[in-house]
Amino acid sequence: MNRINVTFRTHPGDFLRRQMKVAERVAYFDHAAVSPIPTASARAMREYLEQVENQGDICWGDWSKGVEIARKRASELLECESEEIAFIPNTTFGINVIANGIPWQDGDNLVVPDNEFPSNLLPWRLLARRGVEIRLVPTKNHVDIDRLLECVDARTRVVTVSWVHYASGYRIDLAELCERVQARGAKLFVDAIQGLGAFPLSVRDIPIDFLAADGHKWMLGPEGAGLLYIRRPHIEWLEPTMMGWGSVRQAHHFSPDQTQLTEHARRYEGGSANMVGLLGFSASLGLLLDAGCHRLESGMSESILETSSLLEEGLRSIGATIYRDSDRRRQSGIVSFDFTDQDSHQIRQRLLDQNIVISVRHARLRAAIHAYNVPDEVSRLLSALAEL
Repeated sequence: MNRINVTFRTHPGDFLRRQMKVAERVAYFDHAAVSPIPTASARAMREYLEQVENQGDICWGDWSKGVEIARKRASELLECESEEIAFIPNTTFGINVIANGIPWQDGDNLVVPDNEFPSNLLPWRLLARRGVEIRLVPTKNHVDIDRLLECVDARTRVVTVSWVHYASGYRIDLAELCERVQARGAKLFVDAIQGLGAFPLSVRDIPIDFLAADGHKWMLGPEGAGLLYIRRPHIEWLEPTMMGWGSVRQAHHFSPDQTQLTEHARRYEGGSANMVGLLGFSASLGLLLDAGCHRLESGMSESILETSSLLEEGLRSIGATIYRDSDRRRQSGIVSFDFTDQDSHQIRQRLLDQNIVISVRHARLRAAIHAYNVPDEVSRLLSALAEL
């Protein structure tokens, strides 16, 4: 095999890499789908399983405290109050909480790009049966903020977008979008699943209204454990569309007569938590925070961009067509590409046979690079592609 070599300076993801057992044999570039989980996260989940297997619910109090540690870590990630965080089983669930909780009135509308992932389209489109006008913004290569704003008027209640597009990897300027949307009197919902864990986002600096993200992609957590952010003034503004014992102020009194909702975002959690998933998620969040994923100065996000740019350069050298924005400020760890007259699914399978993992979206190959990925793995991918 002719090795295609790329070089890189000292890697900021070394701390994370020591936790990623998958890296011992697999070149893993599929974080935009489902991420491997770190050793610490797997350990936390195994500890829970051993306890519940051998002791039942005796340790429930400790697990509950662990969930609150996860909530604190999630709030640190976003630089918000822990009371503004609710845990959700997936991004879709969080989107539905907000979409159905907004107090819609006759004549209201919402604005959404037409190329969103289905989870950020279907719940909103369903609102049409309640009389809400769904304004789909035609989108070619990426979301154009000016074009979005052209569709916003006095009756627009919410604009909803993905921070990073799942297929193209385009990263929208949330600061500009948030300022312009709110200046027109609308609220901003962000599907952040393809950005959180890879790029810093402070809701203190960028005061978005709502955000949802499952933890199983860039946050390196297990499936079924994610977060929903609701800006504090909106917690009471939203109409609750479900209730459970965990929604009320004195949740552990288990009184059937209680109807007074807690003033915290956890009112939207309803009932029992996914303990094992949230304990694993908490460990992943702790590692990411230690690595500085929420701080630009840590260099973590920059290393993702540099490593993905190395891949892009190498792909061009072997004849691939790249589908990625040329502006570094709009790039992410996602690099989409294909080869003329070659089937992307067949290429993916041949890479899997060599323990190299990427995915296919819309007939294009998609590599999704995290901070712990290193140049040698990029060389391995490029060499394998060059020989296909």
